[in-house]
Amino acid sequence: MMISVSREIIEQIINNAIKHLPKPYVDHLENVAFIVEGEPTPDQRQKLKLRADQTLFGLYEGVPLSQRHGATKLLPDKITIFQKPLEAASNSLKELADRVSRTVWHEVAHYYGLDHDRIRELETRERET
Repeated sequence: MMISVSREIIEQIINNAIKHLPKPYVDHLENVAFIVEGEPTPDQRQKLKLRADQTLFGLYEGVPLSQRHGATKLLPDKITIFQKPLEAASNSLKELADRVSRTVWHEVAHYYGLDHDRIRELETRERET
């Protein structure tokens, strides 16, 4: 089973997820556009070297804060949330909201320059508390 929601609902879920990020992360989130797309494009999948059986819930595109070295004249960073894969993996609105929240956190962590190992470490620590 999967759930299907309107664009407005998914946008509300994303906005709620952003509001509930840990305060230090929200306070310094600047010049980032959150975009909703149905699915990743073939080009995005190719850049990430995704296999046909792999799915993508979100994608951060930009220059992580940790790599900017004081540069301020940059285009906005972009975090894309892919609605269809998230819906396909969710059986209820609550499950969808939880997946979107985790995806938003994951992509924002990339904005701050965290790699997958550090993100997993923080997520494990959060679950243990």
